Amino acid sequence: MSEPEGSTSNSRLRYAVDETPSVPLTLGLSLQVVILVLTGIVLIPIIILNAANYPEGLEWAVFSALIVSGLATILQARPAGPIGAGYPLYMGTSGAFIGVSTVAVAVGGLSLLGTLVVASSLVQFLFSARLSFFRRLITPTVGGTVVMLLAVNVFPITTDLLAGVPAGVDPGAASGPLVAFAAFAAITLVSLFARRASRLWAPLIGIIVGTAVAAPAGMLNPTPVIDAAWFGFPGTGWPGLDLSFDARFFGALVPFVIVTVIGAIETYGDAVTIQRVSHRNPGPLDFKVVQRALNADGVGNLLSGLAGTVPNTTYSSSIPIADLTGVASRRVALYTGVIIVLTAFVPKLPALLQVVPDPVVGAYAFIFVTLLFRQGVRMVTTGGFGYEKGLIVCVSFWMGLGFQSGVLFPDHLPEWSRGVLDNGMAAGGIVAMVLTLLVSIRQRGHRDILEPSVRSISKLRVALDRASARAGWDETATNRLQLAGEEAFLYLLERQSGSVPHPIRVAARPVDDVLQIEFVSGPDDANLEDHLSRLDEDHEVLRDVGPRILRHVSKEVRHEQFYDLDVLTVTVDTRPLA
Repeated sequence: MSEPEGSTSNSRLRYAVDETPSVPLTLGLSLQVVILVLTGIVLIPIIILNAANYPEGLEWAVFSALIVSGLATILQARPAGPIGAGYPLYMGTSGAFIGVSTVAVAVGGLSLLGTLVVASSLVQFLFSARLSFFRRLITPTVGGTVVMLLAVNVFPITTDLLAGVPAGVDPGAASGPLVAFAAFAAITLVSLFARRASRLWAPLIGIIVGTAVAAPAGMLNPTPVIDAAWFGFPGTGWPGLDLSFDARFFGALVPFVIVTVIGAIETYGDAVTIQRVSHRNPGPLDFKVVQRALNADGVGNLLSGLAGTVPNTTYSSSIPIADLTGVASRRVALYTGVIIVLTAFVPKLPALLQVVPDPVVGAYAFIFVTLLFRQGVRMVTTGGFGYEKGLIVCVSFWMGLGFQSGVLFPDHLPEWSRGVLDNGMAAGGIVAMVLTLLVSIRQRGHRDILEPSVRSISKLRVALDRASARAGWDETATNRLQLAGEEAFLYLLERQSGSVPHPIRVAARPVDDVLQIEFVSGPDDANLEDHLSRLDEDHEVLRDVGPRILRHVSKEVRHEQFYDLDVLTVTVDTRPLA
């Protein structure tokens, strides 16, 4: 996984994450955010249940989705122990689950959906707890490939919505395509030509325009709004959980788990980026924040499953909202979460979106699918698109598509694998993870375990000499590599002096035209990357000589801190020293 490069002072920020805007400003911004995210929170359950022909569960699914989304947003803003990022990350129903959730509801109703969501949510807690390990296996390459296949998987649902017209309207008339085109054109034009801040409103504007065009064509049915109460609870109750654990459950479990992992990757990226835009002077990334955000995401999905509604995830719009408004205060997110919860008890508001005609919803979903595919392409091209990455993406994508289309040896697959491999997203995701694991094993190289003692420096030198020889470096570059490695190792030793010492694992591997030395040690409170960035503030040159030497001879130093361990990566190249 990769993250954006650090930046300097964030001059556009009006209120940082820890700062408190006035109550009127907070309320005004919170109401804007609610209007912005409410469309997605409500429309996703409507799309899923209508596609599954399960209208009897719609009221409950929307009601509980609003409550869970609001509570999860509050939890992200106000953490409870290791759960919650402490940043303005807005939570809502996830369109990534449209395909798998539609299948689950169609064959087992909301009770089966709830059981699958509960089971798959547990993966997010595992992903968070072992983030230091999974960061090498579940990469943007894997995630992007699955996201592209996810878009392909959802596309047939979109086309069905585009062709849908209410009873009493001639299916062959041009009114349906005209309404869909109006919504599509409005969303596209706003996205292309509006000011940057206005682009966030493109989906809502498109829905309003499409619905307005649908009114004269007789495609609006105001009954849901008329029948809905101003305040109250849904007419249907909790659907319960399906605990039969039959073939329907196990056939859908793997696709659910894979989409859940993709949602976790998205939350990972959001939790990384929100740290960059929420501080006036951003420092090194805090991966403990990322782990807490993933835990809150897992709690949100767990609650969604127990409540019997569709899963939720972190909305990527959290970042542009904070960036464009200049307000990253967690207080705004807290108020937003409370308002979303209260909205669940005002049935008239979500009922407004039930009136939206299918062609308009289809246009919204079509834009969503295309942007989803774009997100997948962006993920797989992060950091370049070399031979190995291209091979993983292309082989995985076409194998996933082949399995889903039933053209890859359908008569020779074992019966137990049909429920998994018939889903292109699951099949392609498995292939991508296997290929990534093989490449990772090949690139990992030899790993040495160093005892926390200066006596281990000689063993470190041997390991670095071995890596330098494989890379074909000359003596000058090798000496610089040795110096960087020794200073990093001595820093880790010094940090362990006041605590129980832990063995330090070290590996040196070539990456393009540089060498990376990776030290894995026990968790530490201090961050070397942050320390190096602040050395210029200390004018006593003789202080922190080791870190100053390390900063001078290395190209980059990254210190990633997790709850279970620290990963210190020192990158050295062959350039002449300045």
